[in-house]
Amino acid sequence: MLPVVDFGGLTSARGRLALRQATHEVGFFYLTGHGVPRVLIEEVLGVARRFFALPVDEKMSIEMLGSPHFRGYTRLGGELTEGRTDWREQIDIGPERSAIPGAVGFWNLQGPNRWPTALPELRDTIIRWDAELSRLGLELLREWAVSLGARADVFDPAFAADPATLIKVVRYPGHRVGEVVGHESDQGVGAHKDAGVLTLLLVEPRSSGLQVEGSDGGWIDAPPLPGAFIVNIGELLEVATAGYLRATRHRVLSPPGSPDRISVPYFFNPALDAVVPVLTLPADLAGRARGVSADPDNPIFDTYGANAWKSRVRAHPDVAARWGYTS
Repeated sequence: MLPVVDFGGLTSARGRLALRQATHEVGFFYLTGHGVPRVLIEEVLGVARRFFALPVDEKMSIEMLGSPHFRGYTRLGGELTEGRTDWREQIDIGPERSAIPGAVGFWNLQGPNRWPTALPELRDTIIRWDAELSRLGLELLREWAVSLGARADVFDPAFAADPATLIKVVRYPGHRVGEVVGHESDQGVGAHKDAGVLTLLLVEPRSSGLQVEGSDGGWIDAPPLPGAFIVNIGELLEVATAGYLRATRHRVLSPPGSPDRISVPYFFNPALDAVVPVLTLPADLAGRARGVSADPDNPIFDTYGANAWKSRVRAHPDVAARWGYTS
């Protein structure tokens, strides 16, 4: 089982030690005591269900292919991880901002969202969700900083202006045993690391399929814990700590017999042009830093936008081709 960290205890030395150890050793943990209102959590899951229940033509009216900013709806089988098809449908939502005229490269990630006219309450609910989880993400990041021997506000400047958060509202359709589902594997989402700073994951209580890669290369099941978020660090915290904190590969399986289920990951990311500071760790921690992962097929950049651009172009090659983008 993944470690459990109580947010309410993070101001104590013991709580910060638990936070640091969980993300040094595993990279994932359950966060309890976070203070996000239960009623808002239920609203988010409810509006997600209503969105995916819309007729196909309503969902396709905001298809991501029509957005140069990688926003909007992706049909089943419309996203790739490591070149293989993910079996899920989703809507991608970022900060509501104007597009940048003449944008080049990762600046194309800034722009307006695509909202379904048939479900106006989706926008209001997601805006409130973004505000609540942005607060939680920043508070959590400050506790990480202190646990690593840095000032609490060391990461604040990267998030001070125009943070590039991303929300995915996802449905895994599941399938019955023996059912032909139109895809070649049980890959809900293929094994990957998150490109940003940290991820707060909300999943339905009956959800299943999330697995985290262990230090031995095996896979650890990560079922939902009632009332908790599942939290993991992204590649930029690995950069910031010279590998003391390690972004961990994870995946979602949708095997025969798996139910339809909803998941809402919140990617807490800094401004597109932000360079996350590299911390000077205390000697005892620095001695256990493993260095930033070296993978020629997945380079890690210290500028968030470059990291995000790499991931988005690979995951949505049809959108990249439609708008003439290259990695």
